[in-house]
Parts: sequence; structure tokens; C-alpha cells
Amino acid sequence: MQNPLFEPDDTQAPPNLLRKDGYAQYFAKVFSSANCETLFNVLLQTLDWQPDHLTMFGKQVITKRKVVWIGDKGCSYTYSGQKKDPQSWTPELLIIKEQLEDLAAWKFNSCLLNLYHDGNEAMGWHSDNEAELNPLAPIASLSLGGERKFAFRHREDKKSNSILLENGSVLLMHPPTQQFWQHSLLKTTLPIKPRINLTFRDIV
Repeated sequence: MQNPLFEPDDTQAPPNLLRKDGYAQYFAKVFSSANCETLFNVLLQTLDWQPDHLTMFGKQVITKRKVVWIGDKGCSYTYSGQKKDPQSWTPELLIIKEQLEDLAAWKFNSCLLNLYHDGNEAMGWHSDNEAELNPLAPIASLSLGGERKFAFRHREDKKSNSILLENGSVLLMHPPTQQFWQHSLLKTTLPIKPRINLTFRDIV
């Protein structure tokens, strides 16, 4: 796989997407279109994708969206009443991890992958603030495939803003973003290609 098109340095650092109480950066086209297509197909065909079984408002819900939890040994992750034990890193995921670690200036030990088949599959308002996550670590989110609108909403004043996540782009959410902001992947009725989202994290 080729090197990413974007080589981060201080002069190219994108602005903060959040108006207060957090720090989020958007890097467009970190990976080329050709690399994105290759990665998407490899991840789709080689990983053990499974639906989420979540507890929401006291009820068991099986999602159409499918997920994979990858990580170092012992990096289990619990959210929405569900504990996930990690699958092993693949060569492709290790390449992506290394490049996003350079971008974020942080070492990650885990990755949650989500597969959205169409625009009807989305993610409601939430924060990634589970007890296992290192509160000092950024979260690096890579988008592959269909472009989707991603929104932030402040916990107190409920004011929101959104950005279109392009194929091959990376969103970095630095602390204390998860403390003060929620985020959501919005539904759309537009014809959208399938999308794989990879969020690299640090489990403690």
C-alpha cells in the first residue's frame, strides 16, 4: 500500500471544529482513493463482522450495522451493556494504525470498526467516555467508502454543527471533547455507498 497523501506538520494543522470545551480536527484525503478501495475490500472480506447486540432503554436490540473489535491482548471493551474481547490485528490494520499514530502523536492499542450498509444505518448521539478508555488519549477515526454527515452537539447548550466525512479522511477528537460533546452519524435518504469507519483508541 502506498504512503498517505497527507504528511502532517505544524503548518498544515487544520482548525478546531469545536467552538468551546473541546478540540477536534478534520484531515481530508489522508489516504488516496485507490488505497481506500483496496483497504475497504480487504477489511470487508477478511474480518469477522457481526451485528451489535445492545441494551437500549432496557430492551435488547440487534443492529443492522456490523462491527469488529480489534486490539492488543487483554483490551476488552464494554459499551451499551455488551463486552467485546479483541480479535487480533491484521497486517492491513497495523499499517493504518501506524500512520494514524503518526498523525495523532499517540500510540493506540485497539480499534472499533463499524460497517454501515446504507444511509439508513446511523449512530445516535453519544460520547466515547467508557471507563476503559484513556481520558487523556485522542480518538482517531478513519472513513472508508460512502461519504456521511457527522455532527457534534454540546452537552449543555445543545447547539450542534456538522461536517461531511469524505472517503479517506481522518477525524481526530482530542480530550476533553468526550466530556463536553456528543457526536452522531446522521441518517440520510440519499443513495450512499457502504461505509467502513475505523476508530482507533487507547484502552487502559
